[in-house]
Amino acid sequence: MTETVTRGEQVHEGKAKILYATSNPDLLIQYFTDNASAFNGLKKGTIGNKGACNNAISSHIFALLEKEGFRTHFVDRPSETEMLVKKVEIIPVEVVLRNVVAGSLSKRMGLDEGAPIKQTVLEYYYKDDDLGDPMINRSHISAFDLASVENMDIIEEQAYRINDWLVSFFDRLGITLVDYKLEFGISPEGVLLADEISPDGCRLWDKKTGEKMDKDRFRRDLGRLEEVYTEMRDRILSIS
Repeated sequence: MTETVTRGEQVHEGKAKILYATSNPDLLIQYFTDNASAFNGLKKGTIGNKGACNNAISSHIFALLEKEGFRTHFVDRPSETEMLVKKVEIIPVEVVLRNVVAGSLSKRMGLDEGAPIKQTVLEYYYKDDDLGDPMINRSHISAFDLASVENMDIIEEQAYRINDWLVSFFDRLGITLVDYKLEFGISPEGVLLADEISPDGCRLWDKKTGEKMDKDRFRRDLGRLEEVYTEMRDRILSIS
């Protein structure tokens, strides 16, 4: 049984989540809000029940990944909007995996959204809101000491393996995993998958209808925000 911890002071606030210290110095509480933002914070709003949905989705996926042998920061889900996580030092590099052409890749390559890719594309972005999270490569990461070569080797290998699992998982739900971001952190255990995996950070398209089942509905003013997040939660929790 997971130990009982109490929530302490706030240690970090992001666009959609808040981190709190706990009575255990090795654990944090990651609180999911209903806040929504896009275009590096230029567009802001709220989506009803988003925090609870994202927490349920992320907790479930992390728990399943743990069963598959992947190491994550997930410990428990003590409440609808809180995730108990291991304390990690987040590596300031976002890992983006692309299985189908969409978003910025569509603009950069001059291709229509939905165009197939013969192999998964892996990209790195420097986590810095003030700079707009610019794209970088392994040479940048090494030159500016953002992460060690050894840890980046682990991250790259893990990212591709996680992608294989997630693509298969969402396929069972009738969903195409178009693209998404992953974050990793360093702990005494080594490199751990951290942050969240939810419709906030994934592009998810219904295989039958093509409907967007993710935060693009907020970015593009497509409506049905709360309904889509709730539907994705229910679909994902149906697989154990």
